[in-house]
Amino acid sequence: MADPKGFLKTARQTPRRRPVDVRISDWREVYEPYPSERTEKQAARCMDCGIPFCHNGCPLGNLIPEWNDLVRRGDWAAAADRLHATNNFPEFTGRLCPAPCESACVLGISALPGSTGEPVTIKQVEVEIADRAWSDGGVAPFVPAEPTGRSVAVVGSGPSGLAAAQQLTRAGHAVTVFERDEAPGGLLRYGIPEFKMEKRHLDRRLSQMEAEGTRLECGVAVTSKAQLDSFDAVVLAGGARVPRDLPVAGRDLAGIYQAMEYLPLGNRHGSDSPVTARGKHVVIIGGGDTGADCLGTAHRQRPASVTQLEIMPRPPRARPDSQPWPTYPMIYRVSSAHEEGGERVYAVSTEEFLGDDAGRVRALRLTDVDMSGGRPAPVPGTSREIPADLVLLAMGFTGAEKPGLLEDLGVEFDARGNVARSASYETSVPGVFVAGDMGRGQSLVVWAIAEGRSAAAHVDSRLRDLPRPSLPAPIPPTARPLR
Repeated sequence: MADPKGFLKTARQTPRRRPVDVRISDWREVYEPYPSERTEKQAARCMDCGIPFCHNGCPLGNLIPEWNDLVRRGDWAAAADRLHATNNFPEFTGRLCPAPCESACVLGISALPGSTGEPVTIKQVEVEIADRAWSDGGVAPFVPAEPTGRSVAVVGSGPSGLAAAQQLTRAGHAVTVFERDEAPGGLLRYGIPEFKMEKRHLDRRLSQMEAEGTRLECGVAVTSKAQLDSFDAVVLAGGARVPRDLPVAGRDLAGIYQAMEYLPLGNRHGSDSPVTARGKHVVIIGGGDTGADCLGTAHRQRPASVTQLEIMPRPPRARPDSQPWPTYPMIYRVSSAHEEGGERVYAVSTEEFLGDDAGRVRALRLTDVDMSGGRPAPVPGTSREIPADLVLLAMGFTGAEKPGLLEDLGVEFDARGNVARSASYETSVPGVFVAGDMGRGQSLVVWAIAEGRSAAAHVDSRLRDLPRPSLPAPIPPTARPLR
């Protein structure tokens, strides 16, 4: 650490977003280029803490102070090596992760908006390291020296499945990834909009994996145990794909879609999607990241209006006392999609969908709710209608899809509807492991990658008959975010 007072001399500076009127006319990423010199100055704000709590905020255990110091010194190649030592896909996490590491940064203990005491821009330094490594030719395939002669099937090509596959391939196993969609990536490709992560970042990483020896079999729905019998081990990484529904009157009207019906079409077809917001009054039910993804997608399809509903009260702007540092606080945040327009309405609940004579949704009846008793209670006299030609349900997911493969395998489930697993990520069926949202429940991309790496370590130790994993296993399956 060259200057222990660097954080006092340099203010936190995040990348600027392209002007709203410009970016909603295309599907490119929303941020402007971030100069290398600025990144090096931001990295120099890192204090190299004696106890770096950012490690605890990140389930991957990213070596944040180390690569911050390497960037400060201009040694970008060494920084990329340290970054890749713990993270298979830093260009994904640098764009998509909400950065719990920054919430745990020591500089954020007493952070005030606009002060020099705000956390290090860890997420931005991370993505700049990864992008520079690609542009400089520093990301090359890692081909194992000797094959083990053992084979592994990975079912699902989202971040957990891809992380597990890359780790196992590099360990020398013959890995085949099965994906039921026409191209690999899972939610990285079909759930995350292009304006948050352009798919070229995903495609070049997939090319690296194929060059290393990983087989990607797309358009293949694995629905039975028999399809996997020839493999020595199986990793289930199909995600938590069952969406939470809203069973109120009028739910069967045309024009009401789950977010994961709408977003994949937007990713495939953009403004020409068969389910478009163009000229419509759009209502998004759910105030989380998926709802924001729907919001940004709708803006690019030029709607008449967009309203986003959230049943919880509006969160505070500052960290509440009940969520102290270094936890990830639930505070009011404005994403790029929110900045682009639309109305956010808090503490409301949907009572009914109203239709027209043709059986299409035309409006939504909602009411204010009071959460003082711990559960939403309707506030008398607040019922009202708002126009709605297109309704998008973005209320999260309830667990893994049981019909088909999971039922045929006979795996057990936990109380939350996730696939149950042991401390070694193994399901109730010997030789079948589970990683990511399918075993954890809906979570963040950084947790998915950490689980994929950890599950791969246990699969490898099983196939090699080792007493303990020799590959990195950053988290046990029982690990949870700082709360």
